[in-house]
Amino acid sequence: METARELRIRPLEAGDRAAWYPLWRGYQEFYRVDIPEAVSAETWRRLLDPEEPMAGAAALAAGEIVGIVHWLFHRSCWTVEDSCYLQDLFVAPALRGNGVGRRLIEHVRDAARGRGCTRLYWHTHETNARARLLYDRVATLSGFLQYRMQVG
Repeated sequence: METARELRIRPLEAGDRAAWYPLWRGYQEFYRVDIPEAVSAETWRRLLDPEEPMAGAAALAAGEIVGIVHWLFHRSCWTVEDSCYLQDLFVAPALRGNGVGRRLIEHVRDAARGRGCTRLYWHTHETNARARLLYDRVATLSGFLQYRMQVG
């Protein structure tokens, strides 16, 4: 399949919500989380708001949204320039391994570069072997572990 060549990446648009939401839910199912609808609605609003430091894009094949990516820009104590955190990346299972994920990462890299960021980074679960095959080819594993603490 020559999906990567047929693929078009573009920013999410207001009319995309019906196609975005099943992929967003697929992402949640993959990571075994259940984000409340109210949070998803606010996430969608933020993704479309140019005043927010976050954004999203869709991968389209044959006019259908087959992948999504969300990212956010933030300050860093380690650099003068902002950093870009690729928070969510999901490709429809039937299209994985066809270059969709790579193109979405490249789109975020280009957005980060255009914003003057010097670093693009993301996390994945250690068991996400298929995605890690791609990530190991396009980026460097930092070796850092993530810890979480609920504060509210």
